[in-house]
Amino acid sequence: MTRSCSRASESSLNPALRERLDELRGRDLYRRRRVVQEWSQEDAGVVASVDGARRVVFCSNDYLGLSHHPRVVAALRDAAARYGVGSGASHLVTGHGIEHHALEEEVAAFTGRERALLFSTGYMANLGIAAALVERGDQVLEDRLNHASLLDAALLSGARLSRYAHCDATAVAAKLAEPREGATLVMTDGVFSMDGDVAPLSALASAAQSSGALLMVDDAHGIGVLGARGRGTLEHFGLDAGRVPILMGTFGKALGTCGAFVAGAEELIEYLIQRSRTYIYTTALPPAIACATRTALRLIDEESWRRDRLLANIARFRSAVHQAGIELSSSATPIQPIVLGSAARAVAVSEALWERGFWVTAIRPPTVPEGTARLRITLSAAHHDDHIDSLVDALTHALRGTS
Repeated sequence: MTRSCSRASESSLNPALRERLDELRGRDLYRRRRVVQEWSQEDAGVVASVDGARRVVFCSNDYLGLSHHPRVVAALRDAAARYGVGSGASHLVTGHGIEHHALEEEVAAFTGRERALLFSTGYMANLGIAAALVERGDQVLEDRLNHASLLDAALLSGARLSRYAHCDATAVAAKLAEPREGATLVMTDGVFSMDGDVAPLSALASAAQSSGALLMVDDAHGIGVLGARGRGTLEHFGLDAGRVPILMGTFGKALGTCGAFVAGAEELIEYLIQRSRTYIYTTALPPAIACATRTALRLIDEESWRRDRLLANIARFRSAVHQAGIELSSSATPIQPIVLGSAARAVAVSEALWERGFWVTAIRPPTVPEGTARLRITLSAAHHDDHIDSLVDALTHALRGTS
C-alpha cells in the first residue's frame, strides 16, 4: 500500500513541477548553479576556474579578501586537527567549545556590547531573534527591501508584519505614533544587499527610542566594511547599544568564513539562549570555523589597509562607469547594482560578460521587485585595477550589444 501511494504521488507531482520549471525558464527566471573547481593561487577570492573556464569574479561577498588569507586558512586547519571537523551537537548539549566561547567574547568586544551569541547562519539568527522577542498580538515593522530572512522572520513569528517604503524613517515614526497593544520590533538591514544603500539608522533609532519600540539591525554587509574601524553601519552613524539594542552580523561576507552572531545586552543574549528555537535546536558551528573567524576578526584591525583598498576600488569602479556613461545607483558600498529592468536583459548582459571572462550574476524577481532585474556587481579588496578597468570595458560592450 505504501509503495503504490508513493508511485501515485510521484506521478502526479513530477508533471506539475516540470510545468512550473518550464514556466520559470519561459520568464527568464530559471536559476542554475555554476561549479567552482578551484581558485587562483595568485588572485584567490577574485579569480576562479568555474565550469571549466577561468573567470574574474565580481559577484562574491568576500569584501576584504579574507576567505583565502593564509592565517585564516592555517587557523582553520590547525583547529580541525585539535578539535575535529564537526561540533557534534547543539550549543546546549556538547557543541559549545572553547573556540565558540572565545569568539563570542571577542565579537562582544568588537561590537562594543555586553555579550554576543553565535548562530549557524544569518538566516537562522534573524528567525531566532523575531520568534523569541515577538508573538501574535505584537507587530514587526520592516523596510520593503529588507532581506528575505528578515521578512520571513516576521512572518514566522506570528506577529503582524507591516512594511514601510524603502528607507522612509518618517513613515516608521508615524506608524510608531499610532496607538497599539503589544510589543513592536523594527527590523532593518544596515546595508541593503541588492541596492547597496544604507538605512537611515539615526532617524530609525530616534523613532524607536521615543516610542518604546525595539530596533534590530542586520548588518551582514556592513560589518568589516563601514566605519572608521570597520565596525559596521552603527559605527558609521555613531550609534551605540543604547540606540540600537539588537545587532546581527554575519561572518560569511567581509570576514570570509561562515556563521552569524547577535550582540546586545546580557539579558537579551541570555533570553535568546533560553528561547531562540534556531539556536537551541541546531548543531553548533564547527569549532575550527570559530577559530578561523577569530583570526579574521583580528585581521580587520591588523590589516586596515584592506578596507582602504576596498574603498579605493569602489571609487575607481564608480569613476570608470560614470566616464563610460553607464547609469549607476548612488551606493558607496561594495554593492554596485546596475538596474536593467527586464529579467531577459539582465540574463543577456550577464551572459555577455561571462563570454568576456567575467562572472556577474543576474539578479531577478523575486529577489528584487518586478521590473528591477539587475546586475549586482560587488567589489573586493582583492581586485586589481586591471580587473576593474577590464570589467567596465566589457560591461560597456555588453550593454551596447543587448540594448
